[in-house]
Amino acid sequence: MGSNALSPSSLPILPSISVLPANSLVLVTGVNSLIASHAADQLLAAGYRVLGTVRSLSKTSYLLPLFSRFSLHQIPDVATPGAWDSLFSSNPDIATIAHVVSRVDQQISDADAAAAEESFLFTSFAWAAWTPDPKKVTLPQESWNNEAVNLARDKKMGNKEKGMAGFMALKILVEKGVRDWVKKENSPFAFNTLLLDTVIGECLAPQEQGIPSTAGMVQFVWENTHVEVLDMMQPQWYVDCRDAGRMYVALLATKPIVDRERVFAFAKRYSWFQVAQILERLYPERADKLARPKDYGKDQTTVPNKRCEELLARLGQDGWRSLKESIRENAKSWLKLEKAEVTDHMFSRIAS
Repeated sequence: MGSNALSPSSLPILPSISVLPANSLVLVTGVNSLIASHAADQLLAAGYRVLGTVRSLSKTSYLLPLFSRFSLHQIPDVATPGAWDSLFSSNPDIATIAHVVSRVDQQISDADAAAAEESFLFTSFAWAAWTPDPKKVTLPQESWNNEAVNLARDKKMGNKEKGMAGFMALKILVEKGVRDWVKKENSPFAFNTLLLDTVIGECLAPQEQGIPSTAGMVQFVWENTHVEVLDMMQPQWYVDCRDAGRMYVALLATKPIVDRERVFAFAKRYSWFQVAQILERLYPERADKLARPKDYGKDQTTVPNKRCEELLARLGQDGWRSLKESIRENAKSWLKLEKAEVTDHMFSRIAS
């Protein structure tokens, strides 16, 4: 079994601020994803047990030796009515829930299964609040990207003109749906939403996970691929994988209890042009092979991210990991993968 040595600087939460007893069971949905795997890693490092949901046990069994005090439960389709029933009936000691899995469709009432738990943390996305734009703008806590919803619903426009509006609209409507349900039911558990912008950093199991999600876009720069996608992205904000994982610990397991808040995990501003510059400085020998995304300048948005900094401070962390640190850890992940691929190729040649 693993030892959670992936988080050497993580320490158990001080008893004076812990809202959960040591060794409490935390449910993390979609645990094989980039973000959820880091949430599990940090919760385990903080002294809790983790039960993770996955679509397929056979495809995600690599997680079991990666962590200790960790187990998996298979749910092939989370949108199927009653999909969660067996999980909660067989694990009545679940204390709190980190809902990270991206597909929730309209089965919002499934959250009712969490009604007896301590807290429920729903993972949302930055674009539910706004579409990155070079103009100066201040985002209030209750900022909603209604422009994207209207654009996605505009039948006069083609998909190319709409760009990412459909994806943004989905994130907005799902987050609003969950929040509205919690308000309507007056649910007794603490409920919060965590908005993550571009997540960059280490992949815990690159040989099995690959370089997923937005961390994979850093690899686009390295490999000079999908540059047209990078050029679609305006400068915005990033958060390191480990910092994102620690937000789940802070929101689910520390006191004073956080409740009915919308928390912005926006660390610092970045652009893909800037990512390319940092990779060039870290790996000068690779300079002529890197992508050269367009330079759109710097993001001008003021965001309500001070609450996140306060919550990180509860865990003894002063501020965010730098973009350079995050990119370096991101690169180490695909370099491990490249090395493994070379080794596998060598062995296959010898064997043949």
